[in-house]
Amino acid sequence: MVAPSLTVLCFSAFVFTLSSGTPCVLKTVKPDFNVCVCNSTYCDTAPSVAKLAHGQYVVITTTQSGKRFNSEVFKASNSSITDVIYEVDASETRQTIHGFGGAFTDAAGINIASLPVNAQTNLIASYFGKDGLGYTIGRVPMASCDFSTHPYSYDDTPGDMNLTKFSLADEDLKYKIPFIKAAMNMSPMTIKMFGSPWSAPAWMKDNKNMTGKGSLLGKPGGPYYKTWANYFVRFLQEYEKQNITFWGMTAQNEPIDGLESEFPFQCMGYTPEMYRDFIKMDLGPALEKAGYGKVKLMMLDDQRLFLIEWAKVVLGDPVASKYIAGIGIHWYLDTFLPASLITDAHNLFPSKFIFATEACEGSLPWQKDTPVDLGSWERGAVYASDIIDDLNNWVTGWTDWNMALDLNGGPNWVSNFVDSPIIVDAGHGEFYKQPMFYALGHFSKYLVPDSVWIKVKALKDEPNIQVTAFQRPDKSIAFVIHNLGMRDVNLSLTDGKSGYLHVTSPGKSIQTVICHAAGVSSKEWTNHTLKRMLVFTGLYTQLKLIVIAIDSSFELGKNW
Repeated sequence: MVAPSLTVLCFSAFVFTLSSGTPCVLKTVKPDFNVCVCNSTYCDTAPSVAKLAHGQYVVITTTQSGKRFNSEVFKASNSSITDVIYEVDASETRQTIHGFGGAFTDAAGINIASLPVNAQTNLIASYFGKDGLGYTIGRVPMASCDFSTHPYSYDDTPGDMNLTKFSLADEDLKYKIPFIKAAMNMSPMTIKMFGSPWSAPAWMKDNKNMTGKGSLLGKPGGPYYKTWANYFVRFLQEYEKQNITFWGMTAQNEPIDGLESEFPFQCMGYTPEMYRDFIKMDLGPALEKAGYGKVKLMMLDDQRLFLIEWAKVVLGDPVASKYIAGIGIHWYLDTFLPASLITDAHNLFPSKFIFATEACEGSLPWQKDTPVDLGSWERGAVYASDIIDDLNNWVTGWTDWNMALDLNGGPNWVSNFVDSPIIVDAGHGEFYKQPMFYALGHFSKYLVPDSVWIKVKALKDEPNIQVTAFQRPDKSIAFVIHNLGMRDVNLSLTDGKSGYLHVTSPGKSIQTVICHAAGVSSKEWTNHTLKRMLVFTGLYTQLKLIVIAIDSSFELGKNW
């Protein structure tokens, strides 16, 4: 099939509709620092783009000045009237989207539970409901992490090599599972859950502590590694008993952390070689034997600094590689390292997907005085920039860290407070959606699972504009545009052959542009259109054979 042009994409003959969202109740924290307030009785929503009228496209805009998911419909043009032009080439495709989401940490659950019941519902719906951000990814820490109120494991009985005392913690039953189930019940889509361990129980480790420099006792293939691999299996089984199945697992959260002396919270260290051998000798076989061979096992789950070295060591081993579906990456050093490293890793191992598994603002040393910077546009802009850079370098999805934190950025048992897209004010029974929330939504809501990356190149560039584009499963195209500068920019989107979408990108803004179409061959278009026309005239039955006989090799318009 010939790739559809932008004219075909945006000048479809069919009639479509646009559903606007409920507006934000804006609260200005200080000049240019804005949040949207939600409570038990009111919460803003995200506009759903179903279909549009002939020749139209929708522009959804969020700005530093206070617009939140403002939607406008425009009509495509036959000429360019702007200096900045981006050309889309739908014939050049790359990765397919797995999804976007966040983590069901203890801290997130504690904060959600601190709200009145109806406000809890509104918060979960803001992420997972049909009028929310369209989240389809959920990360679950295996037992405790720093965003718990204390360290704990699922089996704190020393020497229990058969895991006879293994059981989920109260935190799972109270703060994780209920909200995971609520999200699953609200979502019109399947939520892909993945789990990550921070540390084995202290008795399994050579330092006898869940924190600090320490690794599993013994060597890969030994009894402690076997028990630890079975710990993963038991985790999956216990959640399965709660009717929660997992799409994926990472083998270890930030395996480098456990090689650092006095690391302050739960961690466990691996060298790349230890990690490789654990997967090929213990974890991979244990998952396969227990019937979890189709769970997507992701390696690394750490900074892109380590991406190439670890990929070469781990995926370079054919036995380890056969158990691994993808590579997980964290964002904390992205400011200092080019996103092209991700493309380099893809080129080395193109059969493995690359997935962003953790990100948050407020974690860097110079941010510790303001872990929560309520209403910060800059933090939302950093999210948008990072996501676009990732998506333009083969990443298949992006996972935020805590989905909700309190006004201090916690709770966190080692006071490692950070920011979150949603901040809960339990004292007032309300929560605040920050610019980070809307930045994420411009991707998660509209780049739905199974959307495919398509090439966009700048014919006339603007250094403060970032763009990515995807063809969605319904054959529409979604562009995400990020204007980092202060100045408004008028730009055009085209296929280089016919048709322009004109967009004014306000200074300090994030936009999603969607144009709908069938995106089908001439025979499909002809059959569908004639059927609709002839049904109304009563001639469909008589002419059905004529429609079926139309040669599918004819291009649209050649015979009309």
